Amino acid sequence: MADITGGFGVDSFYFSKHFTAVIHYEKDECLSAIAAHNFKQLKKSNITCVAKNGLNELAKNSYDLIYIDPSRRHADKGKVFRLIDCEPNIPKEINQLFTSTERLLIKTSPMLDITQGIKELKMVSQIHIVAVNNEVKELLWLLQKDNNEAIEINTINIDKQESQKFNYRLEDSCTPKFSLPEKYLYVPNAAIMKSGAFNLVSDRYSINKLHQNSHLYTSTNLKAFPGRRFLIKRVYNFNKKELKELKTIKKANISTRNFPESVANLRKKLKITDGGDCYLFFTTDLNNNKIVIDSTKA
Repeated sequence: MADITGGFGVDSFYFSKHFTAVIHYEKDECLSAIAAHNFKQLKKSNITCVAKNGLNELAKNSYDLIYIDPSRRHADKGKVFRLIDCEPNIPKEINQLFTSTERLLIKTSPMLDITQGIKELKMVSQIHIVAVNNEVKELLWLLQKDNNEAIEINTINIDKQESQKFNYRLEDSCTPKFSLPEKYLYVPNAAIMKSGAFNLVSDRYSINKLHQNSHLYTSTNLKAFPGRRFLIKRVYNFNKKELKELKTIKKANISTRNFPESVANLRKKLKITDGGDCYLFFTTDLNNNKIVIDSTKA
């Protein structure tokens, strides 16, 4: 396989554990030399460093896989995440790339819109959304030449306790069920939120959505779930009378979902400091009423 944006070679090092041979292309001669030295010290004899522009060298060989981690720095725009602003410009070069391989693996910014990425890259076979400690770190796009099959979406959230996975096909669809808050509340992890599989979560885990746009879920029985789970203590209506009762809470973790006010504004209004074991979710229910869910971790 070929890594055409080699850099210091971290990705090439790990690819070398799964491929017989890895070509590390890096146009910066100094950086290429550093990577070559490091590979030698690590006794990685199946990695070959080539101090040239990988795009210009690809036509000389064919590869099982070409890997690209495009630079997200633009001379004029600073830090970027759109594919056309990255270096190399993959949408522009994609036809050339597919003359040397049947498969491309591209790593992009977590900020890249998935719908836009599919439109620009074409021939996408799989999208891997990788989160660590509930923060999306990278998007990995596997492109297959002439692919016309349904796109697979694979999400993973890695933390100290476990790796939460949620996989589906982009064409999968379902009609979710809705209800008012029951005994338990569920918040999908960041990788699932990035994927946009909000209805599928409801169907897959037999839990009800609070509102089409809230992306919070509820059930009467506690379910295994790829995200955070909470025990609901009380539900307040967001009105003057019940907000007075909320002011008795002095410390809480506050989140807003499908709610017109910001967390900072709510903290100031209610005089609630951050932290503690109380979790307040300001959201909208299926009847379009603004509510506050008082909960603790389940």
